[in-house]
Amino acid sequence: MPLDEPKKDVIRETDAEAIRLAKTLLRSARFGALAVIEPQTGSPLASRVGVATDIDGAPLILVSLLSAHTGALLADARCSLLLGEPGKGDPLAHPRLSLVCQAKRLERGSSEHAGSERRYLNRNPKAKLYAGLGDFSIFRLEPQRASLNGGFGKAYQLDRPDLLSSGAIVEELAASEQSAIDHMNADHVDAIAVYAQHFAKVSANGWIIAGFDADGMDLVSGDDVCRVFFPQPLPAARELRPVLVEMARTGRAAADAETGLNDIR
Repeated sequence: MPLDEPKKDVIRETDAEAIRLAKTLLRSARFGALAVIEPQTGSPLASRVGVATDIDGAPLILVSLLSAHTGALLADARCSLLLGEPGKGDPLAHPRLSLVCQAKRLERGSSEHAGSERRYLNRNPKAKLYAGLGDFSIFRLEPQRASLNGGFGKAYQLDRPDLLSSGAIVEELAASEQSAIDHMNADHVDAIAVYAQHFAKVSANGWIIAGFDADGMDLVSGDDVCRVFFPQPLPAARELRPVLVEMARTGRAAADAETGLNDIR
């Protein structure tokens, strides 16, 4: 390419499909690669961390003060988090999301810490073994911007509002989320199976709800995670129940219709 020829812009216009893919990668991540700045040398340092999301979508990590990356975050809050699991074939053909963040250590005993810890442990129940130890802290990673690579030739730039929910719904839902989770997991596992099978297109075995947010819900089954989006974002927390009822009805009707077609065949 001649030196005076303008470079081709490889960044696509961010659309609703790109935002949904980014939110799916963010909400369904079980772990990520955290990059920090090593305080002694100024060099980049990357490590793997367990991940969950706060109710608005901000990533949460639970890390030990004995870890090098924790000391780095306390010295310089700037960090980056890479999310996205490769599947079969070329790992570069699979989507991934790289977030540029500012890390905020949550004060133990605060209401913010309690809510974030609850969501982290819902997603990562094995972490209950060490979450209460004095050298462990929860950090909330505040996204500033993000790069989404949806596969070859599918690059996007996203801003914080593209990734996080905002408005009164966030606090409203946080106040009632756990009771809704407990109720659904105790009394409506059949409906959860419908959400998993019809909306996420995954096997309907053993799923429970780990979290609700304005855009949808996170389901877990052992080490598997799947994301289910609501047909439309919730306008208010009181709309959660009717939306769940309607989604279960829709999924069951689709399953009945498919059974009918199979009988005809």
